[in-house]
Amino acid sequence: MLTPKQYRLLMFIHKTTRETGCCPSFDEMKEALGLKSKSGIHALLDALVERGFIRKLPHKARALEVLKLPKLKPSSIVAEEKAKEKLVAANDVEIPLYGKIAAGTPIEAIANETDKISLPADMLGNGEYYALKIEGDSMIEAGILNGDTVIIKKADTAQNGDIVVALVDNSEATLKQIKKDGTDVLLIPKNEAYETRRFPATRVKVQGILSSLIRTYH
Repeated sequence: MLTPKQYRLLMFIHKTTRETGCCPSFDEMKEALGLKSKSGIHALLDALVERGFIRKLPHKARALEVLKLPKLKPSSIVAEEKAKEKLVAANDVEIPLYGKIAAGTPIEAIANETDKISLPADMLGNGEYYALKIEGDSMIEAGILNGDTVIIKKADTAQNGDIVVALVDNSEATLKQIKKDGTDVLLIPKNEAYETRRFPATRVKVQGILSSLIRTYH
């Protein structure tokens, strides 16, 4: 089994070469491993060559080829990764998921919590948040697609241009851009196939402002 430093150097070379097409420089290796001198890098490279994990290509500067990757990680790295996973999980915040909301034709207001989702704490600011599943395509030009999960910050007021959860007549909820026009409120879709809806301000309540969204690729 490789030592932790040998393993980190090998994986750094492999990742950099795969992503950039070039082998990292000695200075980049030194910085990646937090070493103070290049002699330590040379010693690690020699050990990887001797053990058959890399080979040096002749007549080329910075030319190293990764021949194989280890089947097992050093136990100290495994322990370190598990500790990081626990730290991340400890910093997660759970928010309620309130089912689906239409980004097209309004649907009945969502009142009951159906599930919870966990998010990194630094993804949220101050205040209360909840999540909704998007159903429909009326906000696609704002980058909000059918099946997305939107993160909403609870609020009862909004600025012109905000994308909000709007409750119409206390019975229909929809996600739209809001604009105030005198005593009326416009709920504006972001899809030319849909029309803007106009309501007296007394018929529309803001229930939250779009904060972020989560998308799953299948």
